[in-house]
Amino acid sequence: MIDRKLLDVLVCPVCKGSLVFKKEKCELICKGDRLAFAIKEDIPVMLEEEARQLDADEVI
Repeated sequence: MIDRKLLDVLVCPVCKGSLVFKKEKCELICKGDRLAFAIKEDIPVMLEEEARQLDADEVI
């Protein structure tokens, strides 16, 4: 499980906005940029080119 303190300091690498942790998909979501950053082996992959583009209905 990812460390709660780490989640508190991480921001979106694109816009520097806050991120939402989605436990069920093991992703960090930036609602502003509609990007999902994967968490692999408890390590967030915070690279824009590795992020998944979210559909409009996923951002809610």
